[in-house]
Amino acid sequence: MVLTINLALLLAVIVFLRLRRRTEARSRRDEQLSVVIAITLGLLLASTDLGQGILDVLSQLAEGVSRAGQ
Repeated sequence: MVLTINLALLLAVIVFLRLRRRTEARSRRDEQLSVVIAITLGLLLASTDLGQGILDVLSQLAEGVSRAGQ
């Protein structure tokens, strides 16, 4: 039996749990760790089909907004 862990899902849970904490008690190092984890999650999602789908939707939305502004 092989146990696999989706790293993107694990990082998403970690980001969610870290963002739920109170912000007053965070140190600079704690904030930097949160940023690194969030960037890593973004890079992992960007290479997946889900990430490409989100990119396509956002680019279509941006095109629609720019056309509406002209």
